[in-house]
Amino acid sequence: MKTWGNLAGLAAGIAALPLLGSGAIASPATGEPVVIARYDFDTAQKGATVADLSGHGHTLKPSAGHGGKVKLSARGTGRAAVFPAKCSGGKCPRAVLQAPDAPELNPGANPIRFGATVLLAKGQTGSGENILQKGYSASGGQYKLQVDGRAGRPSCVVSDNVVRGIHVARSDVSIADGTWHTLECRRAGTELTLLVDGAVHATLAIPATLSITNTVPLSIGGKGDGADNDQFHGTLDDVWIALG
Repeated sequence: MKTWGNLAGLAAGIAALPLLGSGAIASPATGEPVVIARYDFDTAQKGATVADLSGHGHTLKPSAGHGGKVKLSARGTGRAAVFPAKCSGGKCPRAVLQAPDAPELNPGANPIRFGATVLLAKGQTGSGENILQKGYSASGGQYKLQVDGRAGRPSCVVSDNVVRGIHVARSDVSIADGTWHTLECRRAGTELTLLVDGAVHATLAIPATLSITNTVPLSIGGKGDGADNDQFHGTLDDVWIALG
């Protein structure tokens, strides 16, 4: 079984963050972030749901189109989730993992952190591949971790539920090299920050009033199973969201 404390890129000691019972969203007295969703795929079964290890009950369910599947591969003594390979044409396989909307998954203007451990080869990059997403930029606001363009540079994205406009903190380095990397997005006040393997690789000033509230499911591996879903084509592990 993989242990979170041994993942070098998870800055600020995600392994030590408190896990509260289902429905609890308040930060503890220490002021540390609280993990509200966490997935490591170690006990996942092919085609089945993926349990939320945070205890908050945000179970992931597979959703697919054109025969797409989320497969499982060995990673150390555990497992990781493998998403559909690149293809061209209008009937490419699509597959994501989704959890229903819940109030605590919508941070409003409050601080939020989210991230994943990612394996992506140079030949797996595309115009846009979504790793983790809650909401759409067109309405309700969103937060998102993605890999931008053929260069394979990750980025953090947020948008407001009132004022239109997308804010993107894009990495100055690529992760498309066929090795595992940890990625983390942090939104706090007027700053959006991206960390790659525990080091800051992008910062962006954003409005303090920017608020993210929507009724869209949390989606892992793409924004949905429909056309133009920004399908992720690599392998994911240790996906998480924390408030505070």
